[in-house]
Amino acid sequence: MSRTPRKRRSTYRVLSALALLTLTAGAVTACSDNNSAPEHAASSSVTSSASPGAGRPAASKLHMITNDGHRLAFHVTQGDDRTIVLDSGGGEDSSQWKDLVPKLHADTGATVVTYDRAGLGRSEVVPGPWKVESAVSDLKAGLEQLGVTKNVTLVSHSQAGEIAHYFAKDNSKMLSGAVLVDANLPQFFTDEEIPRLVAATKPQIDAAKKDPDRPQNRQLISTAEGFTLAHKAFHKVTWPDSVPATVMVSEKTPLDGSPVDAQHWRDAAASFVQDGPGRTLVTAKGSSHEVPKDRPDLVLKEIEEMVATQR
Repeated sequence: MSRTPRKRRSTYRVLSALALLTLTAGAVTACSDNNSAPEHAASSSVTSSASPGAGRPAASKLHMITNDGHRLAFHVTQGDDRTIVLDSGGGEDSSQWKDLVPKLHADTGATVVTYDRAGLGRSEVVPGPWKVESAVSDLKAGLEQLGVTKNVTLVSHSQAGEIAHYFAKDNSKMLSGAVLVDANLPQFFTDEEIPRLVAATKPQIDAAKKDPDRPQNRQLISTAEGFTLAHKAFHKVTWPDSVPATVMVSEKTPLDGSPVDAQHWRDAAASFVQDGPGRTLVTAKGSSHEVPKDRPDLVLKEIEEMVATQR
């Protein structure tokens, strides 16, 4: 009798991590206070960043850009005219990629950009429900203000897969390729799956509402608002055939406690790859949903291979 409650609690926990993705694998990067953001003006072009000395790793430069009345932190490690953009999972800020950035820059010579989505890291909070359209607008505005308009390899983990799809749909000419790391894919969010996710996360949302000012809870609540309608719409989004994509799926999936949902997650990834040209499926063996942490070697390899094809 004790096995069933444990499994249910485990399923709720991992479904929460998947459905709202403001918590990933039970760990959330703490948000800094909004007032701590340094007063840096964004440069007109990424090329303003200083080049590193010989044999020394390149330094990341902070650019505070403004979009739709709020400021966002973009971190740029300057390289050549190819740009790798690393977009973090739900509840994570740009520090999720801190160990990969110097390696990517050293191995590829490309410019590497990370950023903090609204309400995370050094970026300002935007009140109200989380909207993927606003997140896409923030990313596009940041890249344009940094002078990045083409040759972009977009790397998206978890919830950022939604941003990647909408961004690619409307800005395919900016992208030379993408690596989707255990990312949200439209094929997963079916009419059967969405209500399961909403029901499973209700206890976590109710708990978060008791302390709504906590940054992690604020993100959880904002993402939960309008979840059903947003993901019914996301289910209909298609990836452009002109943009090659590598889809990485963790072996354990974010739904390790629910075999049925975990298989649905895997099936969605396989379906995405079959639905268009230039798509590759890679399984991150031994990894939880936190693939960048568990298998940084594999993430690095897949990004570098995608960037190499763009030369």
